[in-house]
Amino acid sequence: MLKQKPRIPLFISTDQEGGAVARVLEPGAVFPGNMALAATRSAANAKKAAEIMAVELKSLGINMDFAPDLDVNVNPANPVIGVRSYSENPDLVASLGIAQIAGFQSQNVAATGKHFPGHGDTNVDSHYGLPVIHHDLKTLNHVDLKPFKAAIASGVDAIMTAHIVVPALDGSGLPATLSKKIMTGLLREKLGYDGLIVTDSLDMSGANVLPPGQVPVAAFNAGADILLNPPDVEVAWNAVRNAVKTGEISRKRLDESVARILRVKYERGIVRNPFTSEKALSHFGTPEHLKVAQKIADESITLVKNENKILPLNKTKKIFVTGPSVANSSRLAGLLKEKGFITGNTSTAASPTQEETAVAVEKAQNADVIVAAAYNANTNTAQQAFLKALKKTGKPVVMVSMGNPYDIVGAPDVDANLLTYGNRNVSVQSAAKALAGEINPGGKLPVTIPGYDPFGHGLHY
Repeated sequence: MLKQKPRIPLFISTDQEGGAVARVLEPGAVFPGNMALAATRSAANAKKAAEIMAVELKSLGINMDFAPDLDVNVNPANPVIGVRSYSENPDLVASLGIAQIAGFQSQNVAATGKHFPGHGDTNVDSHYGLPVIHHDLKTLNHVDLKPFKAAIASGVDAIMTAHIVVPALDGSGLPATLSKKIMTGLLREKLGYDGLIVTDSLDMSGANVLPPGQVPVAAFNAGADILLNPPDVEVAWNAVRNAVKTGEISRKRLDESVARILRVKYERGIVRNPFTSEKALSHFGTPEHLKVAQKIADESITLVKNENKILPLNKTKKIFVTGPSVANSSRLAGLLKEKGFITGNTSTAASPTQEETAVAVEKAQNADVIVAAAYNANTNTAQQAFLKALKKTGKPVVMVSMGNPYDIVGAPDVDANLLTYGNRNVSVQSAAKALAGEINPGGKLPVTIPGYDPFGHGLHY
């Protein structure tokens, strides 16, 4: 709808959480995600990562980041949050969240805590459905809301809404994004928040519970200041404009949102200096930034199982590396080969087929040790069958979890399990270094692995 140069500079925003959700990639510094940060137990790491991400975003002209994720991931089956969350522990989420908020905002990039009032206990992805959170008020206050309260106290610029139904907060069945009880009654009035409220993307299924023209108006009247990514911008624009004309949206309410937007733009220097420069790009993907990203990834590696001290690997042994391409198994094999290991490898689909499994089992016969990269195998029955078939070869199986840390629930018989919390290049590099014994795993579990390992568990060589 922008038809002329704006008199007031725009927010230029993106999702740069690190890890699974990173829109700006190499040659920039791509950091491991939140759960990897939590495995290091270092607020200093969290803040430094945010500072560097902010510097690199600013060099590209981006002045607002939809990060950090403040959801408390208490559900191992959560299909949309998972490793995007720091932890199942609300205190750890709060401490690392406010560290990242400080890091982003110290470089004049507006930070956004999300997804209010908490998307951590769902087994439905709000991109494709409407999750319902069944927490009672006590749980909401002591778990889900705790990081948001800390973020508000720390001065976070913006909070993003969640397309989730929370009956304990609003019995109407409306998602939080469209709920005045939640966005105004709870967030504004009870928690005292006067910063920006940004909706999660309005083209997600979880938001589309009303006709297209009613959703943006309902979200605005619920308390939102910025309506993000409506499926039809013209429909949304006309709906809001007409609602102002008819009085459905009051001028006072409109002015309040304008004032909040202007305040953040002035506080972050967006009005004063909206432009970047060619010199700014000299701060993008610098050797120092890349070094910090790799250091944090190294410190995040967590060893949760190591029977018969199979790790670190022995260079006299033949290593067969396999697993889904999404788990970067080929890259892992290449890195081990560069380090002097005798390796063979084959990759599979995210859900390995019977044919792919048969090929992997046959090739594994010539190996002394199997390194199996996995990606969210705890919820993928095909990966579980694949890992079971590898174990039946009688060879020791080392599972490297390149996604959620819960894989061992679906593959309890593996001989060793190394966690990276993500499949970005820095994490794969760190996994290879740990397998080779170049680094000693020092990460601590930020979550409980049900039936297996407690919060804080972590082995060393």
